[in-house]
Amino acid sequence: MTTPSAPVGDTLSVQLLAQGEQHATDVAAWLATFIGVAQHTLDIAIYDMRLSDPLKATLASALAGRAAVGVVIRIVYNGGRPGLPGFASGADPSTGDTHDFVQSLGYPARAIDDLKLMHHKYLVRDAGLPGACVWTGSTNLTDDAWTLEENNILRLLSGDLAAAYSRDFAELWARGTLGTSGAQETVNTTLVYGGQPCAAEVLFSPGCGPAIDYLIARRVAQAQRRVRICSMLLNSGALIAALGDLLREGRVAVDGVYDRTQMEGVFVQWQDVPHNHWKIGAVQEIIRDAQLVGKNSTPYSPTSAHDFMHIKTLVIDDLVITGSYNFSHSAELNAENILLLESPALAETYSQYIDHLKVKYGGSI
Repeated sequence: MTTPSAPVGDTLSVQLLAQGEQHATDVAAWLATFIGVAQHTLDIAIYDMRLSDPLKATLASALAGRAAVGVVIRIVYNGGRPGLPGFASGADPSTGDTHDFVQSLGYPARAIDDLKLMHHKYLVRDAGLPGACVWTGSTNLTDDAWTLEENNILRLLSGDLAAAYSRDFAELWARGTLGTSGAQETVNTTLVYGGQPCAAEVLFSPGCGPAIDYLIARRVAQAQRRVRICSMLLNSGALIAALGDLLREGRVAVDGVYDRTQMEGVFVQWQDVPHNHWKIGAVQEIIRDAQLVGKNSTPYSPTSAHDFMHIKTLVIDDLVITGSYNFSHSAELNAENILLLESPALAETYSQYIDHLKVKYGGSI
């Protein structure tokens, strides 16, 4: 699917990725362009960072070019315990290779070693300067993320948002653990998308994790026209309850796409957790009543293709909720970021993407 190009004057741009619909070299070029205009600082917080040699060369060259002119580059990354992913906990697979990749780049770096995940995927460019900008979304820096998965990339040209992400990065850098990072006041600002104002709000977990879960469920419950789902998983009890209530009331259209393979794995895991048993039937009812279309991704193994529907997005009326944050209890405890973006034009862009994926994976619109 081709994402509309940003009009001159927009301060929010979006790329929506889908399996087999863009080349990895294109994504590498977008990233290199973002890096290539850094003037002072570049802070990178990344969960999974593993690229094949040609793509690694593109990234390394872009970083080296800025380092050569004095740009200070720092990287924090997930240094926790790799292994089989706990999908029921809102994790996605990572391997131990990220450490080697980051270290090979040669910039100051810090592994965040914690029981929960440093799950961010953001870059902050020139925080505190005119032109400060953030690259964020659901997309890891891996070949599979760029070619086989459904993902999104958002670029936020905003001093206010760059400052918020910079504060989150500074906490992680200073602590070396998740701690209560992200426990900052909600940042609200206005971006421009499609030539029109877009109200923007950003929150970070774990510091604001419980508030995020509550906020998402509340906004779903307040929907007036539609709730559209585009997500790998539906794990959050509060969200499941809110969606179930909407469907029983029948006053709001609910539809969308999800990853059938990974969700079925969650059902198996929930069988072993008595307090999660209710979720199995509740999510199955949502899938049935909303006629959610499921992607049949490849079951996870360290060597398999990672072709998950990896995006984490809800469209509620004209509100888009998206970021690295899976809709799960575990995401409350991970280091995550989530954006609430109020814009009819942006909601339409995501809505067209959801329609496209519904058809692609065997449904109808």
